[in-house]
Amino acid sequence: MSGLPLISRRRLLTAMALSPLLWQMNTAHAAAIDPNRIVALEWLPVELLLALGIVPYGVADTINYRLWVSEPPLPDSVIDVGLRTEPNLELLTEMKPSFMVWSAGYGPSPEMLARIAPGRGFNFSDGKQPLAMARKSLTEMADLLNLQSAAETHLAQYEDFIRSMKPRFVKRGARPLLLTTLIDPRHMLVFGPNSLFQEILDEYGIPNAWQGETNFWGSTAVSIDRLAAYKDVDVLCFDHDNSKDMDA
Repeated sequence: MSGLPLISRRRLLTAMALSPLLWQMNTAHAAAIDPNRIVALEWLPVELLLALGIVPYGVADTINYRLWVSEPPLPDSVIDVGLRTEPNLELLTEMKPSFMVWSAGYGPSPEMLARIAPGRGFNFSDGKQPLAMARKSLTEMADLLNLQSAAETHLAQYEDFIRSMKPRFVKRGARPLLLTTLIDPRHMLVFGPNSLFQEILDEYGIPNAWQGETNFWGSTAVSIDRLAAYKDVDVLCFDHDNSKDMDA
């Protein structure tokens, strides 16, 4: 997945309303945050931190991050703090993080985490425009850590990248593109109109071949047999260290 900025691979999550507790942040809190001791309990804030030049102190499920996310790369120095849904609370307590960040509505309750360290959640999507929400979350993270210039630089680089790639697609035509990733030998994850991918396709004027049902995150799991009906489309399948399965 390298070369595709701000791509998200989050699946099967339940969107929940963000607790007001998460937003009760002020400059005094921000000033007290040691950027070298921030723990990220979900992959969205991992990507936000790395985009700002901050290497997380700890990250949940580092093995699968490296398989499913890959970019931006996670340094070997990062401590694995357990599952994203059930992080190791004992380890977190021992680590004494200065701050913890997570995806809103995912994992332990904010009240439980507040017993270990201050923190807040970040939204991935509003169900319609995940790329716009990603920009908003990056800006909020930058405000929290006083790294506004880093966020501006990252977003400017993203815009330059998107703009520089447009000439490649001028003569492509209107052939639809099916975006997928292999879950297991019988099932694929496909990305639809409300996914972060869709906003990239729109930038380049590429129709999304998948117009079926999707979840809040813009994806859905389907059987490979169901995709056999898609004949006159291009297919892009993202691998996650499973090239042998895809070759099969």
